[in-house]
Amino acid sequence: MDKYVITLGDFLKNAGIVGFRYMLEAADAKEDSDFGITQDGQGLWIDMDFALNADWTDMYFKACVQYFGPFTVYQGVLDRISKCIDKIQIGKWNPGKEEKEDLKFINDKLLSNSYQAGFENIKHDIEMQEVYQILKKDKLNDKLDVTDLEKRLIDLEKFLQQPKCRETFIMKSVIYTYINRFWSGKCFLLRANAKKDMRELFEKDFSEPFRKYLKTDHVKAKDLCIDCGATIGPKEKNSIAFMNEVGDDFTRKRSAFWDCKVDAFLCPGCTFVYALSPLGFRLFVNKFVFMNINNDIHALLDVNSKNGTDSIEGEKKEDEKYSQWFARTINILLKEKTKEISNIQVILRGIRAEDRYLLGIVHKSMLDIISMPGTSNALQLLGKYPYIKIKNEFVNIHEIVVINLLQYRNQYQLLDKVLKAAVETGSLNFYVNCIYEIQLRSEIVYYTEEEKRKEIAMYTSMKKSGADLRRAIMSAKGESSGECLRGMEYQLLNALSVRNVEKFMDIVLRLYSAYGSRKNENGQELLIPTGLVQMLGNSEKFTRYGYAFVMGLEGCYEKKEEK
Repeated sequence: MDKYVITLGDFLKNAGIVGFRYMLEAADAKEDSDFGITQDGQGLWIDMDFALNADWTDMYFKACVQYFGPFTVYQGVLDRISKCIDKIQIGKWNPGKEEKEDLKFINDKLLSNSYQAGFENIKHDIEMQEVYQILKKDKLNDKLDVTDLEKRLIDLEKFLQQPKCRETFIMKSVIYTYINRFWSGKCFLLRANAKKDMRELFEKDFSEPFRKYLKTDHVKAKDLCIDCGATIGPKEKNSIAFMNEVGDDFTRKRSAFWDCKVDAFLCPGCTFVYALSPLGFRLFVNKFVFMNINNDIHALLDVNSKNGTDSIEGEKKEDEKYSQWFARTINILLKEKTKEISNIQVILRGIRAEDRYLLGIVHKSMLDIISMPGTSNALQLLGKYPYIKIKNEFVNIHEIVVINLLQYRNQYQLLDKVLKAAVETGSLNFYVNCIYEIQLRSEIVYYTEEEKRKEIAMYTSMKKSGADLRRAIMSAKGESSGECLRGMEYQLLNALSVRNVEKFMDIVLRLYSAYGSRKNENGQELLIPTGLVQMLGNSEKFTRYGYAFVMGLEGCYEKKEEK
């Protein structure tokens, strides 16, 4: 069977490919029949018969409504209508500041210019038009009789929930809040087309040219698409300038081209893909985020997947951060063959009109670190249980660890904070061990296998020495808990945090002098660990072994149930 292949390109085209895949899945297209991934993992193919007969406009609109719908003003209006109705029906309607603001929000958003233009386009295809007409003449307000207000709200809810109203109003929000951050000056984003039918405009500018291009023979065509290199006819050219921040307006500024002859054009196929780029980004509160991987399309689709509830849950939380999304995405990367992946491009864009693309790089060295078994296991465990409570504050440990890795910061400051909380609460040892494991692997990632084994063995030995000393002290004092060690542990942690070798050694040697004659669990006398000697004169080993020793002293060597 004939296939149309879309190959990987720059980050906007790759986002378009991710959006294309999402659109196909939303339309219940059959993978490996209607579409699929090329054998070399470098492209997305579409069955030619499917492409020629598909209703691309309908698929595009349904995909936009499905993904962006929960994040739009339309959903906010419905939520407030439902809240007001509930208050009235349970007898708790008491017009105050909140109720007045809810009614004002409903009025302002439904009577915006874009919503009124949308209503004019569909008023002959829907029922209950009078509900909207009444709203235009007489806005909702808290002075209305409760019974009348309830009826109007219920009618308004029914009116908005009609499929045609739902799609139209959601798309009006999507177009002017999300899509116009990526492309403009074309289709329904051309100012002259603001009051025209959105579906007809998209069909005319994107869908129909795409189908015609697939049907047309281009043997005699001379021009080439600047993206995929396919031949295009003179009437099939599309300027890439409709994409924001990509190129100048070529019709006004030709001086950038040789002999002032513009030759930077896209074929209708690539134009359609670029138009889908907003669907390829993931939306979290006020940020679009995209992780660009050019090595393999499977990894590209997986790390930018919209399956599951992460996106919606993140959008509903006002304090959701880009870094939290990135931390979760790292766990997806752990499932991929990270050794085959080079540097990864991360693209961030806000939803405000003045926001611009922000590009960052996740370097190969970080991928090497997170691909190590000890690091990946610890990250995945922290991803399942990311939050801890330190005093009155909930802290996302997983997010902080990942951002530290991304910005090439060590984990010792975080480790010190969590260890002190563990000393105070008697728990959190699970998190302490995970954080230290990640830090240790980060430091030894490029060691030889023999050197790695020695460092891991020394870490285990130092932690065990701390645990043996803990048991000896508790036994001597007749205590069953580690509360009697708090003062010493705080002093040791303070010495570690300021790199005070003398203070740390003084405390440890005093402890061994007082309790070293006692037996450990194997019946042997406690001996000063060799790691303490190696710590002298070596600041890296002082920090690494010192924290391992205090972890053992706190009880991190022993398995205990976390609360």
